[in-house]
Amino acid sequence: MSDRVIEDARGRQLSLRTLTMLDRLRLFKALGANLSMNDAYLGVASLAASVTAVDGVPLLFPASEAAVEHAVERLGEEGIEAVALALDADDAGAVKALAGN
Repeated sequence: MSDRVIEDARGRQLSLRTLTMLDRLRLFKALGANLSMNDAYLGVASLAASVTAVDGVPLLFPASEAAVEHAVERLGEEGIEAVALALDADDAGAVKALAGN
């Protein structure tokens, strides 16, 4: 999933991209040691960090805990849920392709 647009339940257009390994390292750094070890927090932060724009307005990659929280607040439950569903669908498709089915 790279540079793709999805729609959330509020009708907003969310531009998504796949996080690279470098992105993940930067996210760990932004969150700090404790939050990077918190799977639930890291999961939501990763979903938010995958969004590059909301209705065409850029959403910068978070460089701090406060920036992560801002992105999550901007997306809200509807946005985070839409991103999670899109990523789950991509993962399922990748597994199916690898299995040869």
